[in-house]
Amino acid sequence: MRLPAEWERQSGVQLTWPHCDTEWYRLDRVIRCYTVIAWNIMRSEKLMIVTRDIEECKRDLRIESDALGLTIDIDSILFQESPLNDTWARDHGGIAVYGDNGEKYLYDFVFNGWGLKFPAFLDNKITRNIFDQQAFSDDVMGVDMSPFVLEGGSIDSDGLGTMLTTEQCLCSQNRNDYLSRDEIEDELKHAFGLERILWLEHGSVQGDDTDSHVDILARFCNPETIAYSVCEDPSDPDYESLKAMEEQLRAFRTLDGKPYKLIPLPTPAPTYLKDYRLPASYTNFLIMNDAVLVPSYKSPNDRVVKARLKKAFPGREVRMIDCRALLSGHGSLHCITMNFPEGYLRY
Repeated sequence: MRLPAEWERQSGVQLTWPHCDTEWYRLDRVIRCYTVIAWNIMRSEKLMIVTRDIEECKRDLRIESDALGLTIDIDSILFQESPLNDTWARDHGGIAVYGDNGEKYLYDFVFNGWGLKFPAFLDNKITRNIFDQQAFSDDVMGVDMSPFVLEGGSIDSDGLGTMLTTEQCLCSQNRNDYLSRDEIEDELKHAFGLERILWLEHGSVQGDDTDSHVDILARFCNPETIAYSVCEDPSDPDYESLKAMEEQLRAFRTLDGKPYKLIPLPTPAPTYLKDYRLPASYTNFLIMNDAVLVPSYKSPNDRVVKARLKKAFPGREVRMIDCRALLSGHGSLHCITMNFPEGYLRY
C-alpha cells in the first residue's frame, strides 16, 4: 500500500456544498467564497461537488459567478447528491491509496465529528453514498475502514512512506481511545504501507475544534521540505506551542537522514468573531496539478507567505484566495477540499 503525496497528479477535487442548515455564520459570504474556490479548482482540474440538492447548488453557482464576473462551466462539474450535516470534505471525504501493484483503493474511515463534538451521522455516509452513485472509476475499490476514526486533515504524506501527524488529534478521547499510540501507529502503517510516522507532540492554534489537525500546523511541500506555522509574537497564546513544534521539526530527519528544509509561514494577524479567536493558518493550502491555492486573510503576512510558497512550489502558480468567511466555521481552504489522484474520479 502507498498513500500518495498531495503534489502527485490528480484527477480532481471534491467540495461539499454549504446550505442553510449547515453550521456557517454569514452563509452568503461562505457560498461566495466556495464559488471562488470552485472557479480556481476548475482552472486546473476536474471539480466534483457533493450537495444535498443539485439544483440548489447550481443556482448558487450561477448567482455568485455572475455577481463576481466569473465564468463557470456548470455542465462540466461532476455533481453528487447526498444528505449532509456539514461541509468539511477533507475530513469526511474518502482517502485514496494505491495497492502494491497499482490497484486503486478508496478508504472510508469513520468520521465522528472531530471526536463527537458535532453531529456527523450524515457526513459519515457521504463517501459510501457517492461511491454507490459511481462517482469514481470502475477500477476504484471502496474499503470500509470502520471502526477506526480518521480525518483527512489529521494526516499528511510525502508519498514515500512517511506520514506527518499530531499526537493530540490521533490519540485524543472519543476517536480511537481504545488503542494506545503504538497500536494506532501499527494500524496506520498497515493501512497506508508506511515506513514511519513523524508524531508532532506540540502545536496548537486558538479556536481550533479539531484537536490540532496537522494541516493547520505543518505540511510537506516535497519529500525534503516542510512548511509550518510560526508565531512571532511572544505575547500570543499560540507562541509557546508553535515554538515547541518548531524545535521538534528541526529534530526530524528525512528517510536518508538529512534535516528537513523548513519554511516558516508566519501566522496572520489574529482574527475574531465577536470575542472568539478564529483558527487562521496559512498551512491550510491545497496543492493541485499546476497551482497551489493558499488562504488569504487580508493580513500583511499574505505577501510574505505567497513569496515563500512560490519558492517551495516551482512550476506551480500560487494563488491567494480570501478565506476569512470560512474561519467562522473554524476551518479554511484545505479543510473544505478533498483531492483525488489521477484515475480516481469518473469523467
